Amino acid sequence: MKLSELKLLAKDKHIENKKYFDKLKKKPPKNLDYMMQELHDNEFKRTDCLQCANCCKTTGPLFTTADVERIAKHLRQKPQQFIEKYLRIDEDNDYVLQQLPCTFLDAENYCMIYQVRPKACREFPHTDRKKFQQITDITLRNIPICPAAYRIVEEMKKRMPL
Repeated sequence: MKLSELKLLAKDKHIENKKYFDKLKKKPPKNLDYMMQELHDNEFKRTDCLQCANCCKTTGPLFTTADVERIAKHLRQKPQQFIEKYLRIDEDNDYVLQQLPCTFLDAENYCMIYQVRPKACREFPHTDRKKFQQITDITLRNIPICPAAYRIVEEMKKRMPL
């Protein structure tokens, strides 16, 4: 799936997905977390993020204090040096990247700090999180960015019609 197709498909399905997630929040199935873990695992057995890396190119993660400290140590910098060089504070008062695409993404879509990457990057697209019904707003935002998230939600709607 091309990213241009993904944006159009996601836009076409946005209202349908929002209605689906609103119903899901009101009455989440008992096996929701189990099902989401299975859908996530199945999708990522066939998805190669290195072919895409759209998340790294278009959206920046939030950096927690623990992320800053871990990455700064890895780069042999003081946390404040790391913050000044790479981060800014956004409108929600969170640390985010100063620029996109991510500074740490190389030409082959590899992350140069993969072993110490932010928690938000490790968990993206968050489709295997516990209590999935609580993060559907995040999922709605990730569908146009991540082909895997799009496919997971489409499969979810087939397997769990509400």
